[in-house]
Order: sequence, then C-alpha cells, then structure tokens
Amino acid sequence: MPNKAKTNNIMSSKRDLTFRQLVDLSFGFFGVQIAYALQSANISRIFATLGADPHQLSFFWILPPLMGMIVQPLVGKYSDRTWNRLGRRKPYLIVGALIAVAVMLLLPNAGSFNFAARLFLGLNMAMWFGLFSLIFLDTSINMAMQPFKMMVGDMVNEKQKTQAYSIQSFLCNAGSLVGYLFPIFFTWIGLANTAPEGVIPPSVVWSFYVGAAILILCVVYTFARVKEMPPKEYAEFHGIDLEKKAEAPSEGLLKLLVKAPKTFWTVGLVQFFSWSAFLYMWTYSNGAIAANCWGVDMTSSGAAATEGFQAAGNWVGVVFAVQAVGSLVWAAVLPRFKSIKLSYVVSLLIGAIGFASVFFVHNQYVLFLSYFLIGFAWAAMLALPFTLLTNALEGSPYMGSYLGLFNCTICLPQIVAAATGGAVISLVGSQPAMLLTAGVFLVLGALSVRFIKTK
Repeated sequence: MPNKAKTNNIMSSKRDLTFRQLVDLSFGFFGVQIAYALQSANISRIFATLGADPHQLSFFWILPPLMGMIVQPLVGKYSDRTWNRLGRRKPYLIVGALIAVAVMLLLPNAGSFNFAARLFLGLNMAMWFGLFSLIFLDTSINMAMQPFKMMVGDMVNEKQKTQAYSIQSFLCNAGSLVGYLFPIFFTWIGLANTAPEGVIPPSVVWSFYVGAAILILCVVYTFARVKEMPPKEYAEFHGIDLEKKAEAPSEGLLKLLVKAPKTFWTVGLVQFFSWSAFLYMWTYSNGAIAANCWGVDMTSSGAAATEGFQAAGNWVGVVFAVQAVGSLVWAAVLPRFKSIKLSYVVSLLIGAIGFASVFFVHNQYVLFLSYFLIGFAWAAMLALPFTLLTNALEGSPYMGSYLGLFNCTICLPQIVAAATGGAVISLVGSQPAMLLTAGVFLVLGALSVRFIKTK
C-alpha cells in the first residue's frame, strides 16, 4: 500500500505543461538552428571559395563532430551536477551561444585576411583560419543546442515528450528556413553574391552577421522565461530517491556507456546511417546542383569561382529551405502516428526517395520536390531518437550525461562519412552520385529501426 501511494504521488507531480511553456522551453532553438543552417548550407561553399579541392571538402567536416564527441558528453555530465540560481542546463546554453555569436562574426571574413603564404599542407592561412573557426562554431552551436534537448528530458512528462520534441523540431526547421534563405534574400535586396577570388561574397557575410544577432536574442528569451526545477522537485518528478543517489558512487562516462540501455545502442545504429546521409547532403549539394542544373564542370580547378557555382550556392539555400518546409509539415504529422517506430521507418524511406532523386534531376525547380521529401527524414531525426531515449532513461539521475553521450551517435557517423568521403566520391564518380549514396544510407537506417525496443 505505501508503494502504491508513493507511485500515485510521483505520477501526480508529473503535471502537464501548457503549450506556451513547451514553446518557451525550446524557443531559443529557433536562433540556434539559424546558425546551424548557415553553417551546413555555406561551409562547403566557403571552403571551395577559399580554394579547397572537391576531394578535400569532406575532410573539413571531420574536426567539428570530433569536438562534439568530446564536448557534449562533458556538458551532459557536468550539467547533471550543476544546481545554481541560474539553473542546471541554462549556464551551458548561454556560454555556448555567446561563443557561437563571436565565431559567426569572424568566420565569413576568413577570405578577407590578406594571407598569401602557403603552409606545408598546401593550404593558405585564410583556409586555416576558416577551419579553426568552423571547429569552434560547430562546438559552440552543439553546446548551445544540447541543453534544449536536456531540458525537455528534465521537465516534460512521458505523455508530452513527443509533442515537446515536435515543437522543438518545428522551431528548428523554422530557424533552418530563415538561415537557408538569408544569402538569396540579401542578394535580392542588392548585396553582391560574388567577390574577388578567395573572398566570401557579402551576401554570405551579412547572413552570418544577422544570424548571430537573432541567435543571441532567442537564447536570451528562453534563458529569461524558463525556470528549471530545483533538485528536490526534479527528484520527485522523475521518481529518484535522493538518499540512495547521495550514497551511490558517482558514475564515470565510460561506466555509464557500459550500462547504457539497449535503446541507446539500437537508436544509435539508425543514427549512424541517418547522419552519414545528411553529412553527404551538406558537403556535396552545392557541387551536385552546380553540375546537374548549371552545367558547371566540377572537376575543373576554377569551378568554385564561376558564376554558376555561386548561383548554385544560393540555390542550395533555397532547396534547404524547402527541406525545412517539408520538415515543418511532417513534424505536425509525426505525433499522429500510433507507433513511433512506424513513423521513423516511413520518414526515413521517404527521405531516401528524396536523396536518390537528386541524382536524376537536372531542373533546379524539380529539386523542390526532392528536398521537400528529404525534410520528412530530417523531422523524424530531430524528434524521434530523443523521445525514444529519454523515455528509456526515465528515472535515471544521469539524463544529461546520457544525452551528451548520445550526441556521439550524431558526431561519429559524420566523422566516418567525412573521413571516407574522398574515397567514396572517387568510387561513385561525381558529387550528384554522393546524394544517391545518401539515399542508400537512409534505406539502411530504416531497416535498422526494427532492432529498437520501446517501452
């Protein structure tokens, strides 16, 4: 009888949040995702402009996720132990956002530095500056992004988690839409979309400036509106015995990884294929669209300086925005599925069709359909893995640590895909074929969903 009363007390403490509270909890994600969209849509363009060879492009994506694999578990581990008047996750949120803003103001100016010297690797100083800026940008964006996922795990009950992560997905894709369209918008209002060789066009530079301003405003809004639970309330909400927790030894990240629930590993397998596919999209969309729709010879040394390549760079922002629209639409549909696993499979298969179709499309407007379908997979990737994992972790005092470790299932596939990208493109023959390869990866991801066990 006492156990039943205790259970009823815990369940009653798991109150529902209002829709406004759910939105406030993730509103800063809108600004963070603008920054992430600007990075993902323009990094290959920036480095190609700075002189990178197409076979080198994927290598520029190795260090950022590698840093993420180091930083995110540490953010999760230490935020689990952080209880102060600023909150538990929020201190890491604001620090990450401030660093991201600083880097966003510096990165697009990499080509404007008058460095003529060549280093032993054959890369100029501007490219090295851009590379290290990219490392810090990706690390800080992830540092600012991860607390939002943790706060949903901390403060939302099981019944509302799919809705909460769908709202987060909606805000994420709305931010993506804005970020992707910024370069073409600034071109439309009169900023130059071309620049001297080795210099980033003003349309891209100002996109980063304005994105940085919106990022900090959105993060400050969530920081001011959200009040995180104090330790006692958090323990009651999650059914954690504080006395037993105090007596238990602190678990290291490696031990936690060994004890991770099976859901962690099975969802991680799906993540491996999914994030590898999107790494290829971010890396090769510019070259694929330039080759297929603008007829640019991407094997020539001056391809990145051509008007067709830069026009395709703007169009990448447009089709990525269409992808974000597809994600917005599909994020509203996902909660209607009765089975999370079914919605996951359907989403990834539809995304695979979108990826594969890019290989065959030579009309820039037909690409709208391709990237709209890709958006379905993206919406599922943003919402469903975290719903599955946080439900499996319910009652664990190490929620943040596990979510930080889970970020490795996002970073590791990007590292593998980036490290092998040069070999794969040599094997398949072209940048458009890399998008077809991405479609195959999503099919493999959909097949892997069957291994996930749900509560």
